[in-house]
Amino acid sequence: QVQLVESGGGLVQAGDSLRLSCSASGRTFSSVAMGWFRQAPGKEREFVAGTSRVGGTQYYSWSVQARFTISRDNANATNTVYLQMNSLKPEDTAVYYCAADFNIGTGAPSVRHWGQGTQVTVSS
Repeated sequence: QVQLVESGGGLVQAGDSLRLSCSASGRTFSSVAMGWFRQAPGKEREFVAGTSRVGGTQYYSWSVQARFTISRDNANATNTVYLQMNSLKPEDTAVYYCAADFNIGTGAPSVRHWGQGTQVTVSS
């Protein structure tokens, strides 16, 4: 059974940093895309960052480019993806979801596996 478990969300002030983690289990993910989406109240779930595979190209939405960094760790058969978020803004407030096995160009509709989500709240 595939499971994606996120951690690292919380309440921070504008300008602060947070690091999200997602541990994936249940199958091999090294050759498929993993990444992060977010959903703010009243808005659609949107792509934030992703990598096509371990060591592959990184992709970012324009709104987080140069502030967020995605990385993956596949050592010792672990499947962990991180999202380092710097210079956080109030508009980054959302539930952040880990995603695995999807087409980066297609985005959310193509995601096969979702995490349960972790809340990130940025106060001004």
